Amino acid sequence: MAGRYAAALFDLADDAKALDQVSADLATVNGLFNESPELSQLARSPLVKAEDRARAFAAVMDKAGVSKLVANFAQVVARNGRLFALPQIIRAFNDELSRRRGEIVAEVRVAAKLTAKQESRLLETLQAKHGKGVRLDVQIDPSIIGGMTIRLGSVQIDSSLATKLNKLSMALKSGVSGAAA
Repeated sequence: MAGRYAAALFDLADDAKALDQVSADLATVNGLFNESPELSQLARSPLVKAEDRARAFAAVMDKAGVSKLVANFAQVVARNGRLFALPQIIRAFNDELSRRRGEIVAEVRVAAKLTAKQESRLLETLQAKHGKGVRLDVQIDPSIIGGMTIRLGSVQIDSSLATKLNKLSMALKSGVSGAAA
């Protein structure tokens, strides 16, 4: 379902020669979802009617200053009761944009939001190592405690604190059971 909505938005943006603008607007919307638990709750709540959800989300889009194309698209999604899927729609849109541009997507999971400088340095490092365009898809996941995980194509890099603590725990357990034998 997210793919169909993303494809429709992509076609509209492409026809309007507004792919970059729509991509930037979607990044703003995605940031709102990531930073506002209330917005995510509004999108998922079965207690709020689709019409009310659409009205509330229209006010959010207006305040965020997104283009008319993205605001109208978000209204259609909200009225169809699919606002909960907007983050997946945004990801599908960005994946298609990256595919068309020949970029590879680096899926990055961090415990807390990266600063602009950290994100820029990470992007530069990955582009230098990979040798072609890289787009970051950063997800905040408090369960990793600290550090980050990166998936770039078939390569997975896990420098999360949760994994390091898990490895330490396993080593301690195997050391204790080995000493008991």
